[in-house]
Amino acid sequence: MEEEPLLTGSINRDSGDYGSHDNGEHYQHEESPGSRRLSYSVTDDSYPVYEDADLYIQQAVVFIEDAIQYRSINHRVDSGSLRLYRCRNVSAYVVICLCFSLSGLAFIETPSSLTYTSDIRFKPKPWEPPCGLTEGIEIVCLCIFILDVTVKSYLIGWEEFRMNKWLIGYIVVIAASVIDWMLSISMMCSESLRVRRLIRPFFLLQNSSLMKKTLKCIKRTLPEISKTDKVMALNVAYIAKDPKKNGEWETYFKNLPKALSSLLVLLTTANNPDVMIPAYSLNRGYSIFFILFSVFGTYLLMNLMTAIIYNQFRGYLLMSVQTSIIRRRLGIRAAFEVLCCPGRGHTSTQSEGHVERVAVNMFLQVMDRVHMKSYCRQAIIKAARQFPDGFINGEAFQRLFNELDKDFMKEHPPKPEYSSPVLQLIQCIYSHFYITVLGNVVALANVICICVRNLISFDLLLLSHTSPYMKNIILNCIFILYYLIEMLLKIVAFGWRGYLSYRNNIFDGFLTVLLLAIQIAIFITYRIPYEDVDLVPRHVMALWEMVRLVNMLIVFRFLRIIPEIKLMAVVASTLVDLVKNLRAFAGILLVVYYMFAVLGIWLFQGAITPPSNMSLISNASIENKTDGPFSMDCGTFEQLEYWPNNFDDFASSLVLLYNIMVVNNWHVFTDAYTRYTTEWSLVYFVAWWLTSSVMWVNLFVALILENFTYKWDRSNALSVEDVERIAYQSTVQLIFREHVQEPTEEELLAQLQQHPHLHLSW
Repeated sequence: MEEEPLLTGSINRDSGDYGSHDNGEHYQHEESPGSRRLSYSVTDDSYPVYEDADLYIQQAVVFIEDAIQYRSINHRVDSGSLRLYRCRNVSAYVVICLCFSLSGLAFIETPSSLTYTSDIRFKPKPWEPPCGLTEGIEIVCLCIFILDVTVKSYLIGWEEFRMNKWLIGYIVVIAASVIDWMLSISMMCSESLRVRRLIRPFFLLQNSSLMKKTLKCIKRTLPEISKTDKVMALNVAYIAKDPKKNGEWETYFKNLPKALSSLLVLLTTANNPDVMIPAYSLNRGYSIFFILFSVFGTYLLMNLMTAIIYNQFRGYLLMSVQTSIIRRRLGIRAAFEVLCCPGRGHTSTQSEGHVERVAVNMFLQVMDRVHMKSYCRQAIIKAARQFPDGFINGEAFQRLFNELDKDFMKEHPPKPEYSSPVLQLIQCIYSHFYITVLGNVVALANVICICVRNLISFDLLLLSHTSPYMKNIILNCIFILYYLIEMLLKIVAFGWRGYLSYRNNIFDGFLTVLLLAIQIAIFITYRIPYEDVDLVPRHVMALWEMVRLVNMLIVFRFLRIIPEIKLMAVVASTLVDLVKNLRAFAGILLVVYYMFAVLGIWLFQGAITPPSNMSLISNASIENKTDGPFSMDCGTFEQLEYWPNNFDDFASSLVLLYNIMVVNNWHVFTDAYTRYTTEWSLVYFVAWWLTSSVMWVNLFVALILENFTYKWDRSNALSVEDVERIAYQSTVQLIFREHVQEPTEEELLAQLQQHPHLHLSW
């Protein structure tokens, strides 16, 4: 269960103990609320006897699972609560799926997105769900959310709950959604505004610990971003004052709001050099004005914004990573403490050098119950069995779980052993690295031949389909035959399992078989070379299409060279890691998209309408003007036929927001909506541009640079073959590991003493 703070401070509670000291030979623990009964012999180092051993194991299992997922351990630890806690964690995936399902209702709710086009000129009337369909799905989701928040609140206790802002917000959002749902039902789904649509993304945020941490980091970064935004705004406002009063400036600088919007768009270079041409045509000296503005605003302030955003966010992200590392260490330490609790009650004079240890047998029982990746479990169990005396101390216990930071690295099976000298020679040759180099050279030669053949036969392709394609087919057959022989001999050298244990071989083998199948299909379908090829295709695919497909696959196969070049391998692994490590950032961006899309539908649904008489378009193109907001000026919304970009349904709203985030021609959209609605609509679009393009895209670029720099620095000391092995150590936590301070044992024990439900004494 994810908590907002790692620790909520000291909480008044009765002092508890695992037991009290007895002067006899055995330490007998008295039973009290929050304590446990156990017996432990001082003179016997064998496996300790627990009266409630299963409870200790159950607690350790849950603490280790909390550590794996970076969850807080501040929850109830009695047997019934632990079972409920584990069930809730398993059902958390169901809750997240319900969050996505609930958010997905926006596509079918009124206004529905279930049409084949979003172009308002041709868009048919969409299918509208009957009243009660989406509302029934909503109430089921809300009931499950109510159950979820009830279980969460019980497990962490009242003291923790009242200091957890996320859970309090969870209840408030559920209550608001239920009230709005009841209003919809009472109005027979005819209401024009559904407030609950805007707050649905909160459910997704609340159930993702990574997204909550990321959002918290972004919130702390905003003050520093706003300082740079103020400098940028002052720059735009100062230059936009007192525009030149003549007809040439009317288009971009007819008043202060228009001048501000024009210069703001110029920051993104979307209207450059259009905005400069009217003035530049009067006097070449005006170009200095726009050049200075672009240099200072676009190349200085915007890039400075990227540096400031990442520098500030990196600091807060580092704090979040620090918290995650502490949570993992704390969970592992808590598991160790409950497993070695028979040692409780020793004083410094009585312990006589007593060292807290955990029996390996008990630890193995715990690991059998923990839900975790199988390869991590096997690695930890293997390391635990290597302790000669059968016991694990605290420091070694922590080290065992370093395996959690590693991804699975598949070991290649041994090569088959042959008695035949010929097979041994084939194995020796085709398992050598130079065969891979030769294969890359052949693949490059194949790509070059395809390019040359296409250039030479371009004119012939326009006149005849037979001769050029026959030569291409013959050439491709030669290379495909080599690929097939290479694949078969590698299978002989490595064996089936060994061949498939290399990802490059899987990639090569799949494409080779596919190329061979297509080539055979060409011969069977067109009976080449015994029949002339009909220029009119009578088959599923024309000959030229099949040859083109073969050429595309051959070029695609050349990507096999990527792992063999260090720089390209680092770039490729960085792109793969972005999908794995930056899911939280993409999730929050999706939430922002959702909220702005819903808000855009509220504000601008139906705002842009095509002219009732479509002949006005052709007339307007001649006269270059029409009545009302409609305009056919070159570069306008109407002239460019941007009609599918609108806020008339949820899907088209998302596409429009993406087009604005890219900032190419985004001034076309702002101009259209200011003409069709009001100039205040510009506030909405500028807010979206600042949120998505300025902050989020810059942050995304900065994190890509950090990820790439981290991998590149580590790969400098590695060979090309070892570059892929740094991929398993590229999580966000490990990227910042060298900057993270490990908590000391005293700090961990002090925080365990503040646990609201687990009472330990030393």
